[in-house]
Amino acid sequence: MIAKSPDGWLEQKKRRLLAKIEKDGIPAKILARMSDVPREMFVPSSLTHASWDDTALPIDAGQSISQPTVVAWMTTLLQPDARMRVLEIGTGCGYQTAILAKLFRRVYTIERHRVLFEQASKRFAELRLRNVTAKRGDGALGWRENLPFPRIIVTAAAPHLLKAWVQQLAPDGILIAPLPDAQGALRITRVSLHNGHLKSEAFMPVRFVPLISPTFEKNP
Repeated sequence: MIAKSPDGWLEQKKRRLLAKIEKDGIPAKILARMSDVPREMFVPSSLTHASWDDTALPIDAGQSISQPTVVAWMTTLLQPDARMRVLEIGTGCGYQTAILAKLFRRVYTIERHRVLFEQASKRFAELRLRNVTAKRGDGALGWRENLPFPRIIVTAAAPHLLKAWVQQLAPDGILIAPLPDAQGALRITRVSLHNGHLKSEAFMPVRFVPLISPTFEKNP
């Protein structure tokens, strides 16, 4: 169940955080959808008090829920469109997924950890997010059955831009992922595909848990 705040202090923290993010230049449409999604529902109950702090928080399976500012910027750079489908690599707790579900026609999301997949699926049902299709699998391989995708978002750090993702990106599509720059620093990166050519733009530095895949073990 969604944690409640009898004194309204959690709601106050949410409003202060969203006001801070708004000053950073995040569009009103993104802020509204972030306000709609109860972040406290996606963190362990022991961390409810911190659910609207602007910080990443630990969840099960050694993973984390991303910092709200990072979620806001990645979502903005993705350029959401209610007519489009989006592929998410790394469901995690499902927080980013829930925001995407309010901005896209359909969300396809992949998670490798069973416990996270099951927890997120229950949250999607409770929130009645009927336009989310989730599965367990290797995110490095993408979702071959439903390609191409106009938008792809990756919520774990891959060692480089993966070929499978590029192959599943639709013409004029956009992919957002935390990728290493030339110096090896992890940055939010926007990859655009136009006329068969890729354009890569690096933005704010970030920290993300690594993407785990047998693909990397076989091809270090």
